[in-house]
Amino acid sequence: MDTSGRRRNPYELTEETPVYVISVAAQLSGLHPQTLRQYDRLGLVSPDRTAGRGRRYSARDIELLRQVQALSQDEGINLAGIKRIIELENQVAALQSRVAELQSALDGAAAAMRQREAAVHASYRRDLVPYQEVQQTSALVVWRPKRPQND
Repeated sequence: MDTSGRRRNPYELTEETPVYVISVAAQLSGLHPQTLRQYDRLGLVSPDRTAGRGRRYSARDIELLRQVQALSQDEGINLAGIKRIIELENQVAALQSRVAELQSALDGAAAAMRQREAAVHASYRRDLVPYQEVQQTSALVVWRPKRPQND
């Protein structure tokens, strides 16, 4: 299923569909195939595997390979640092997804509460008069019952 709740076509290609063999992934990312194998061994970019254990890269993997290369070459970050950056970015993405999920649940609960509140208000009896507080006084009233008159 996709994000809109519709069932996805099993043959539909997405950015996460592993379709590229290592030679094509190397060419698309501008890296040597041996570099891709090293990144896989280090856990930086982990492509899917075929039944014969061949690597299959997705468009997202290709983008990640380019990002690893840029961090390494342009920023001078070592591979251990890049691995940590990738892990932290994945954690942030997972947390953002969880926050969105919780926000959605909270919004649903708030809507349900407003609905229940409206139902309670709608059930009020309209023939009841609101109670008004009587002001307290210090006056004393004495009540004396009438005595029966003898005729």
